[in-house]
Amino acid sequence: MDFSWVDGYILDVISRYRYPSIALGIVSGDEVYLRGYGFRDLTRMLPADEYTLYGVGSITKSFTALAILQLYKRGLIDIYSRVDKYIDNPPKVFKEYNITIHNLLTHSSGVPALAYAEAYIRGALQLSEEWLPIIESEDIFSFMDKAHEWVSAEPGTKFYYLNEGYVILGHIISRLTGMTYEEYIYNNILDKLKMDRSYFERDMVEADGNWAKPYILDKEKNFVESGFPFGITSDGGLISNVVDMIKYIKMYLNRGSLDGVEVIDREYIELMEKPHIKMPYEVLGGESYGYGLMITPDFYGYKLVGHGGSVLVHTAYMGYIPEKKLGIILLSNISSFRLSYIAFYLLAKLLDRDPSQLPFIKGEYILEKLKGTYHTYKNTMKAYVDKNGSILTITFKDKYREDIIPLLPIKIDDDKAVFKANVSWREYLIEFNIREDYIDFHFERYRFIKELDKSGHLSGI
Repeated sequence: MDFSWVDGYILDVISRYRYPSIALGIVSGDEVYLRGYGFRDLTRMLPADEYTLYGVGSITKSFTALAILQLYKRGLIDIYSRVDKYIDNPPKVFKEYNITIHNLLTHSSGVPALAYAEAYIRGALQLSEEWLPIIESEDIFSFMDKAHEWVSAEPGTKFYYLNEGYVILGHIISRLTGMTYEEYIYNNILDKLKMDRSYFERDMVEADGNWAKPYILDKEKNFVESGFPFGITSDGGLISNVVDMIKYIKMYLNRGSLDGVEVIDREYIELMEKPHIKMPYEVLGGESYGYGLMITPDFYGYKLVGHGGSVLVHTAYMGYIPEKKLGIILLSNISSFRLSYIAFYLLAKLLDRDPSQLPFIKGEYILEKLKGTYHTYKNTMKAYVDKNGSILTITFKDKYREDIIPLLPIKIDDDKAVFKANVSWREYLIEFNIREDYIDFHFERYRFIKELDKSGHLSGI
């Protein structure tokens, strides 16, 4: 298979969205494509390659879920039993509510995110005043002492992404096996898959040397070198590379084994990939959560399984389509445009489908097209349409005033984009009409227009 088009696309993405580096792995049947793009260290201009190490963030949750199911297979744990059966001195929330291992695996405990990880990461990176130095998994129990007051739904009825739940699962793995969580993952998953350069410990990462230096984009889109939040464990602490992660994906595509070595039986892989609870937000439609994995039921007619990860300064996405023996891993040393969206584009192309109709690609393209300076009849007034992330704004300004109106998208089509705006408690529907040679919209009693050049692009852009 010719992957040269992939290189061109990734290089365009790196330039457009300002990534220091991206590492990519693709598996398609028996073919594997691995490559690094950009720089793992901007100061020394060291290039990233397929062996460069990145934090995979919450992709770690799939390793934790896989470990729990290994113990379930061995009869050491019942995933349908209450959590308080497996921990000493549990927080009150696990005594008052019937929260099971299954609920923690599926983020359906009824406890909204308590944001320990957000506080830990931002504190460790000195990005905010919050500081929550969780050192041991037992510290989570102390942190959750009043979580029973925070419960917002009956267990099993609502999806609330809960990092704390996966920390507790890691604690249970350690308690049941007599190993640390990290030791168990090394011995029972990483070693079996020969993922020889995947780590949890800072000293092992630093000794390895091929490490992607973490970066943050400041408000002016400049790269700022950052630290890394080492110390996260079973909810997001794994550090790996695309060579190793492709082995991990191949294990799922092979239904639990790799190169003749079984990690777990097929039935448990299918249990991980089963939609257990519907997620409250959609990108492609119908997304659900399994065990440490997210499931999209209809990606161009196929089931897509995957998970993203972020520790703010390193981001990741893993996805695969079992029916097509197709998988992808993307790793980066910054938070920028979502890696999952890049992966969806690449997967669509690899399926020989048109990615331009993916909602976020279509929306991004249309919003970019709407940006610019609009004018009324004979330039008597001007309006400035800008884009901040996925939000469009209209600005009216003069020497002393600047009124900015955010626009909430309602419907985005190729020839029309409809938004809702609220100005001084007055609601407006604003329709942008997209024609070959101009775009216009009406606001109150005014018509604003922007001419396009013959290519359909904005004049002067």
